[in-house]
Amino acid sequence: MPEPVDPVDTARQMWADDPASRAMGMELLDLRLGRAVVSMTVRPDMVNGYAVAHGGLVAALADSAFALACNSRGTRTVAAGFEVSLLEPAYDGDVLVATAEERSLRGRSGIYDVTVRRGDGPESIVVAEFRGRSRALR
Repeated sequence: MPEPVDPVDTARQMWADDPASRAMGMELLDLRLGRAVVSMTVRPDMVNGYAVAHGGLVAALADSAFALACNSRGTRTVAAGFEVSLLEPAYDGDVLVATAEERSLRGRSGIYDVTVRRGDGPESIVVAEFRGRSRALR
């Protein structure tokens, strides 16, 4: 009899095969059903002309956490769209942590919220809020 497969393995395999997130220095901190936490340190090549982290790279961090969370149920799932609100700047050397959580899952469609924070603990600052819509593949 085959051993049961952990549904989170789908997300783990996707992460292992993700050169884009790796190139940005992202690290997976936590992964479980419907939830993922990913960190990224802002590097000098990630800031714009105002010396703040490029908004597209902050969104990429949130998107990677979102992808892990929505693939954590054992079904290959892709983004159907997302919206991101950039609330505070991040700077070279800042460690950003994106926490993605499943909000709703109906049939093949899901909604996930991701909060990106700068810093740790009660002193952390919310840098961005992201809402992603997912669609499971057939």
